[in-house]
Order: sequence, then structure tokens, then C-alpha cells
Amino acid sequence: SDVTLTGDVTDEADNCTLDLEATYTDATADGDCPNASIITRTWTLTDECGNSTTLDQTINVVDSTPPTFTAPDDITIECDQDASDVTLTGDVTDEADNCTLDLEATYTDATTDGDCPNTYTITRTWTLMDECGNTTSLDQTINVVDTTVPTIVGEFQEVININCDNIPEVPELVFEDMCSTDITVIGPIETVNVIDEDNYQIIWTWTVNDECGNGETYTQTINVSIVDTITAVDSGLCVLDLSIDLFSLLSGDVDQNGTWSVSSGDATLNGSFFDPSQFLDINQGFDPAVLGDYIFTYTLTDSACPSETQVTIALHDLCVVLPCGEEDVIISKAVTPNGDNNNEFFTITGVETCGFTVELQIFNRWGAEIYKNFDYENDWNGTAHSSSVGSHDKVPTGTYYYILNLKNSGLKPFAGPIYVGTK
Repeated sequence: SDVTLTGDVTDEADNCTLDLEATYTDATADGDCPNASIITRTWTLTDECGNSTTLDQTINVVDSTPPTFTAPDDITIECDQDASDVTLTGDVTDEADNCTLDLEATYTDATTDGDCPNTYTITRTWTLMDECGNTTSLDQTINVVDTTVPTIVGEFQEVININCDNIPEVPELVFEDMCSTDITVIGPIETVNVIDEDNYQIIWTWTVNDECGNGETYTQTINVSIVDTITAVDSGLCVLDLSIDLFSLLSGDVDQNGTWSVSSGDATLNGSFFDPSQFLDINQGFDPAVLGDYIFTYTLTDSACPSETQVTIALHDLCVVLPCGEEDVIISKAVTPNGDNNNEFFTITGVETCGFTVELQIFNRWGAEIYKNFDYENDWNGTAHSSSVGSHDKVPTGTYYYILNLKNSGLKPFAGPIYVGTK
């Protein structure tokens, strides 16, 4: 209807009438598509006497202008995100056309594989077409990547504070990845750090990688406080008792992979066994000096609860039953070696079956030793050292004194006078 665009009649003329103005009427026929049409415009010019001239103008109304829009910006998303979600990747919101209203852009995707599994590049071609087939296409690039590390399934406690007797087992971790099914796990690798004499750390480390090389290191730190889990009980042991396993003197959570040592006392151990028989001679005798306290130390180093524990064994002789007592010993009062078979020898009797060794010393009244035998067999009949009696082999008649020790008897030495009659 804009004749400045479609054309106007500008040369009206008549032989009689001036200032004539041509007018028109339109007849419209549909075109090949919506918004396209053919207008037959009939122009008419009539003078004042009714003389008319009519001419036709054809106006072809066409749609040859493509629609316009702006493609969404190129974007990079993670492989676990939905590339078809245009609220994430971007949508066309400014569709426009000179003739058609309410146009909606559509898209098609072409995919190219990426550098590792589950990554790819999408070339998204957006297309907008009006009702007459005029089309505009623009491309958007969507990069689908995997930059997310594998994660632990379930709860994971990074730091645990615990006593050494309650250290947990190494957790069996399960890892997952949003895109990869092939996850590489190295570990757990254990590291132990000593903090001080009462504390140490156990560190377990796992290193995981997915198929795209995304890796993470997960660490669990166990802060361990050392507590004494072993209780020792001191004991007494007789020198004639059987060997004792020192572990029997310990109670609690006892790890038997440690070592025993002698901390006090001259003794030897056979592993964890202490055998008092090591102090006995072939006659089951012993030196009283071996009696007393023996201290043994149990040391644990390669253990969750390293420790040193001492036990004391008091070695005594309370179990020793003397085969013969003091009251069993009969000592001669006199020696008269005159051939009448009475009191011919100085004798110690009553203990013949006791297994004692008799140690005998005899002195004169001035304290001079006239006889000594440390394995006496009841065979002294008044003989003496030549230096103590001159040229005689018998001691003079008189009173003499003896000291008698019954070796291995546990009895105190005996001492007393003896009359010797050699005339």
C-alpha cells in the first residue's frame, strides 16, 4: 500500500480537466508460500465528464529474506553432564524473521571422538527456517571432557586417633568415576612415622587414576598412642623347681614375638624359659650365693604396642629338704688307738647315706693344725703332721679341737673338743 515503494501515477493528464488524481483497486492472489502473494493493482483515471482510463499494475510480494538468530556460545562440559540439556549448553532465544513469527531454531549434532574414552567434541548446527523455506544455519562447538578425579564410595575418615591396642584394619576402599570404568589403584602403601616414645603414626596411601589420566591421592592417618597392654606378676621360685616359662608371668594382650633378656642376676635363658637347675651341681647341690632376685625384661619392638616389661623372680631354697639334719650327726668324743677295737678312729656317723663330703680339720690347744682332710673317711687315729709332734707319728695324749664341715649339707660347720689318748 506504500505507493512510494510500489509506484504511483504521476503523469495524469486530460484535454479538458486539470488536477486529476489516479486511484487504484487491488485484487490479491496467493503466492507460493505463506506471506507471498500476487497483487493486481488496477489504476483508474476519470475526468469531469466521466471519461475513464484503466491500467493494471502487477505487484509480486515475495519472501526471500532468511531469518536471523544468534548461536549459543561454545562451551566445555564434563562427561557426566547431559549435552542434550540446552539449559546447560545454551539455547537460541533471539529467533527473528521479516515475515514469519514464532520461529523456533532446531539443531543437529555431529560428534568427533576425543583423546580418551568418554570425551568427544560435538558440532551442534542450529537451523532456523521461515515459512518460505529461507534458512539460516550457525554452528556451536561443545567440548565434552573428563577432568574429574575418581572418588571414594561411602564414608572415608582421613584422620583417626586411637590407642595401639585398637588399631583398625586397613580399609578396603572402593573407588568410582563418573565416566571411566577402568580405574587404576596403587596401594594401600603403609608408612610409619615415630613421633616420640609414646606416639607414632601409621599412614595408608592410595593413588587412583581414571582412563583420562585424572589422578588423586587419598591418605588416611592413624595417630597411635602407645599404652601398656602387658601386666607382669613377680614370682618366687625354688632352686630345685622345674623351669618356668616367663610368659606365664605376663597377662593382657601379650604378643609373644618379642625377646627376653636378663637385666639383673647371673643367669641364662632358653628363649622364654628360666631353669633353676642351671645352678645345681651333679649332686644337686648349689652355692647359696645364687639365691636372690633375678630380673628379666621382655622387649617388644616390632609390635603395634612396643614395650619393655620386667618381671622379678626371687630364687630361694625353701623347697630344699635336707637329707640329714644336725640331730643326725654323731661325732666321736674320744680317740684311743690302743688296739682294743674301741674308739680306734675319730668317726662321724649317722650321715653315711646322706651323700655329704666330710671336711675335717684338727687343732691342738695352741691352735696349730695337726690334721686336715677334705674328704675324710673316718680313718684318723691320732696321727699328725711331723712338724707338730717332733719325731713321733702320734699326737700326745690330750684334748684337741676339731672343725667339721659337711659339704653340700646346708648345715653350719661343727666345732668341738675331742680327747685323744695315745698311751
